[in-house]
Amino acid sequence: MPKTGKNNHARKDELPSTLQRSDRKAQDTFAKTYDSALESYDKDEGRAARAAYASLKHSYEKVGDHWEAKDKRGPSDKRAEEGGPGSSAPTAGGVDANASKEHLYELARKMDVKGRSTMDKGQLVEALQKANDAATRKARE
Repeated sequence: MPKTGKNNHARKDELPSTLQRSDRKAQDTFAKTYDSALESYDKDEGRAARAAYASLKHSYEKVGDHWEAKDKRGPSDKRAEEGGPGSSAPTAGGVDANASKEHLYELARKMDVKGRSTMDKGQLVEALQKANDAATRKARE
């Protein structure tokens, strides 16, 4: 089902819950990419969703239960750099793993991640993924 309505904006009720709690530009980015990919990939909804998330992750990062604009546009993790599903690299689940350690630390502080001061960059990414998942689960209750 198309994610963009007649007004050329995302149909909020058709979006994943994390995007429903995000700003309109994030919603529109996902919806327009999804709709375009759905046509290109012969109505393959799974592939269209993956393409839409890949597009979203170039400009947005997942923070808790929603998506926020990144300071710098670009791939969010090794998998995005290598070009998607053919890559064997793990995804960072919406965390901008290419951001600086300082940025990741500030997000961890904002999300009250315990033990953040002793974590290296990889550990911060993993802890943020877990915190994001927990926040999303809580928001869905």
